[in-house]
Amino acid sequence: MSDINEMNAGMRWYVAHTYSGYENKVKANLEKIVENRGMQDLITDVRIPMESVTEGEGEEAKTSEAKLLPSYVLIRMVMCDESWHVVRNIRGVTGFVGPGSKPVPLTEEEVEFLLGGAPASADDAFAIGDMVTIAEGIFAGYSGKLAEISEGGDVTIIVSAVGRDMPIKASIKEIKRLAE
Repeated sequence: MSDINEMNAGMRWYVAHTYSGYENKVKANLEKIVENRGMQDLITDVRIPMESVTEGEGEEAKTSEAKLLPSYVLIRMVMCDESWHVVRNIRGVTGFVGPGSKPVPLTEEEVEFLLGGAPASADDAFAIGDMVTIAEGIFAGYSGKLAEISEGGDVTIIVSAVGRDMPIKASIKEIKRLAE
């Protein structure tokens, strides 16, 4: 295991695989061990990526939280023999994500996606009437006028296609402002 010390220098995000349904227990146990052993400098954060899910329609609609990646826990840590050993020996952890027994850190883009990204700055804010283009998803390449922005991060864009104006629903993360 000593090659882990040379492989990963610095604080990075790693993914640990757990038994199904053990995510919360693993998180709680790891946080308790870090506190008891004074390892706050090696393991700084443990997260279970969640997403909001709306079930039903109209007045019967209920919003709840669901695990984005069931059976996985994200851990921000310095990868060394001691931290690897602590995480690996928590009840419910089957191992780290990576080839063989070598944990692979997540990229910054992956972390932003999984944890919901950093809050948008005022420069990135969109307004009704902005001309935007859809950069990702099934409607990638379409451009139009921003007609609606919902609190959940969804937008409606009015696009001219086949001689008609059509509303397209997309995520605010999938659109970009058109250059003026």
